[in-house]
Amino acid sequence: MITGQEISQLINSSIEGLGGYILGGAIGATIMALIGIIILISIGVYIYTSFALMTIAKKLKYKKAWLAWIPIANISMIYQIGGFHWAWVFLILVPVLGWIAIAVLSFISTWRIFEKLKYPGMLALVPILSAIPIIGWLASLAYLVILGIVAWKKR
Repeated sequence: MITGQEISQLINSSIEGLGGYILGGAIGATIMALIGIIILISIGVYIYTSFALMTIAKKLKYKKAWLAWIPIANISMIYQIGGFHWAWVFLILVPVLGWIAIAVLSFISTWRIFEKLKYPGMLALVPILSAIPIIGWLASLAYLVILGIVAWKKR
């Protein structure tokens, strides 16, 4: 025969197990919500930067401004507007050294583009500050604002 104490222990262990499932579900739901928010923000930033790059390309009378919407092709577009050959984009296939070269060429191209539009070229270096742990997010946000000003402000 089952005693009252055994029933009490069974109920307590079931409740404790249920609490673990509820807590685990809550943590999982929170993680999924954060991932969803990050994905939505990433899509928003992609759309914003694509519009900004397309507008800048049109201001500089670049015929294929729609390339701003295609990953990697948008880098070659920036190179062309900045005075480099589009084929430099293939350095992306070379690990580490190629990626460093891509970054350097991108900074130089962006510097030249900003100067063509009568903005200080050194604004192209703001993304470098993104590598600093504490203010990195602020530098990224500042660069998005700079990109918007260059694209849509009348000069």
